[in-house]
Amino acid sequence: MPLTEPADAPPGAPLDLVVQAPALVREDIDALVALTHASDVEPLARAANEACALREVRDTAGVPEACAAAGYDCALVPPSRPLSRLRLVAMDMDSTLITIECIDEIADLQGIKPQVAAITARAMRGELDFAASLTARVALLAGLPVAALERVYTERLHLSPGAEALIAASKAQGARLLLVSGGFTFFTDRLKARLGLDYTLSNTLEVRDGRLTGRVEGGIVDAAAKAAELRRVAAIVRGDDGLTLALGDGANDLPMLAEADVSVAYRAKPAVRAHATHAIDHCGLDAALNLFA
Repeated sequence: MPLTEPADAPPGAPLDLVVQAPALVREDIDALVALTHASDVEPLARAANEACALREVRDTAGVPEACAAAGYDCALVPPSRPLSRLRLVAMDMDSTLITIECIDEIADLQGIKPQVAAITARAMRGELDFAASLTARVALLAGLPVAALERVYTERLHLSPGAEALIAASKAQGARLLLVSGGFTFFTDRLKARLGLDYTLSNTLEVRDGRLTGRVEGGIVDAAAKAAELRRVAAIVRGDDGLTLALGDGANDLPMLAEADVSVAYRAKPAVRAHATHAIDHCGLDAALNLFA
């Protein structure tokens, strides 16, 4: 991902280069200092991964390539973006807050995971309209017992690395937490209670006699709905000088990411990485904390 100046950076102000990975090699950092002509190097300790900030970098030529070769996440960060200004963290659910795509795992219990996963992949790449693709996928689940959803939640759903640390640190700063998903309330409701989230928005699967009907109740939560919910909550919690952070991985997250002051493409598709402020490919979700001064 090319290093670009973040939109919230004051014009002409010096920028820091944040470098992160499960483990950093000192010689690599020395090489990056030489490339960037940084004024100083400061270790960062907000996340479980190793990280450092190269202060006041003057050149970034060759930096993305060097970091990619080493397996490092890198980002240009303005010193005017302190974590204390964080007021809202908005997250996608599937493949962002959690490691799975819930609908694919539900389909696996129905024996139709390949068919559903193929539609999911096309939607995440932006090749299919999300509402139409969700309708098609949910229709394939008709007749599945609701108990199958509980099995997915208890047996297959796992939080992404760093999720709990990101949530705890955000709460400690007084930020509110929003989970917006094209997935299902069965899962977002449970995660809200489990993690102490403030707001959730997702789709409701229609159930009759303990089985899925293959339909979604009410309007579908699509990309526009996710972005609108971020705007709505941000208007409530941002205040005069607050910042909003959004994290997502698929094409359905792009409008939401565009609404945020700081956006992070988390282990995301190329089209998403190209439009986000920053990308995290090698570290956990808590690495987003180091993207604030």
